[in-house]
Amino acid sequence: MPNVVGLNHQLAQDTMQAAGFYYLTEEDATGQGRLLINDRNWVVVSQEPKGGTRAAADTKIILRSKKIGE
Repeated sequence: MPNVVGLNHQLAQDTMQAAGFYYLTEEDATGQGRLLINDRNWVVVSQEPKGGTRAAADTKIILRSKKIGE
C-alpha cells in the first residue's frame, strides 16, 4: 500500500491506481461533507489502510483530504 499522505489528491489517486488499487473513496477531512471537485486543489491528510501495510487489490481505500491552505 503506497503512502500518499501529503500528496495532492489527484496524484494520490494516480499513485494508488499505478499500484493496482482501484476501489478508492474520498472524504472531506474537515467534516464539512464537501465534494472534491478539482482534485488538484486538495491534499491527502490521512488514508485507510495506512501506507506501508499489505492489502489485497480489492481493498476499499479511503483518502481523506482538505483543500490546500486549510
